[in-house]
Amino acid sequence: MSVKPEHYDVIRKPIITEKSTLASENNAVVFEVAIDSNKPAIKDAIEALFGVKVRAVNTAITKGKTKRFRGRAGRRKDVKKAYVTLEEGNTIDVTTGL
Repeated sequence: MSVKPEHYDVIRKPIITEKSTLASENNAVVFEVAIDSNKPAIKDAIEALFGVKVRAVNTAITKGKTKRFRGRAGRRKDVKKAYVTLEEGNTIDVTTGL
């Protein structure tokens, strides 16, 4: 499968947190993805960019918080996360980046 420019629009960046590190024990990797992307598009992008086989994709949308900055109310953006479970024997090293 060849890499298309659209794949870089779907996958934004890897998420490296304590929870995502625990997910990596179950052969899963967490990515921030475009808010309008769907599971088949995420699967195609991961398989093309990293050359791995994807077993499942689970997504979650985190709503942005309302925060104050210098007395003015602002709102953080909504973020969509994709929990990508890989087939046995496949790995992605997220410390190197995209």
